[in-house]
Amino acid sequence: MNLKLKVCLIGATGVGKTSLAERYLHSVFSDVYRTTVGVKIETIEVVRGSRVVQLVIWDISGEDEFQRVPSSYVVGSAGYLLVLDGTRRGTVDMGLTLMRRVRESAGNIPFVAFVNKQDLEASWEVQPDDLRPIADCAFAVVHGSACTGAGVHEAFDLLADAVLERYAPREGALWT
Repeated sequence: MNLKLKVCLIGATGVGKTSLAERYLHSVFSDVYRTTVGVKIETIEVVRGSRVVQLVIWDISGEDEFQRVPSSYVVGSAGYLLVLDGTRRGTVDMGLTLMRRVRESAGNIPFVAFVNKQDLEASWEVQPDDLRPIADCAFAVVHGSACTGAGVHEAFDLLADAVLERYAPREGALWT
């Protein structure tokens, strides 16, 4: 029996959610910026220990001062990847706001924080202390790069592990 789990990629506009998904799902990276409108949904099958898990990945459009992500997108999620941009300190503040909104909409579901753009680390504005409030709640914090692929599979593997740790013992709507 396979486990099918909805996981979301959330974060501020321009943090690299789509690039992260494309790197993970298709092993590609494009430096052409493409704004996600609404949500893009793709599925991938992963093996975690003796389990086969089908991750239904919802790449949700970014949020900024002009656009608010509908909270209905995260309802029914088993977990999420909170994507931050290491070169923009403001994405941490937006991440904290999104964490609160996810908790209100979907409950206290597990998440992994991914601090993206490690390939531009010389330009980073985000400091370890900035991440402490997120790290205190996250299953893990991974620094990496959608551009180089560093940390991408690790982040998704940790997310799958966090979700399985919480949901695998329980049968019900998540089992297919």
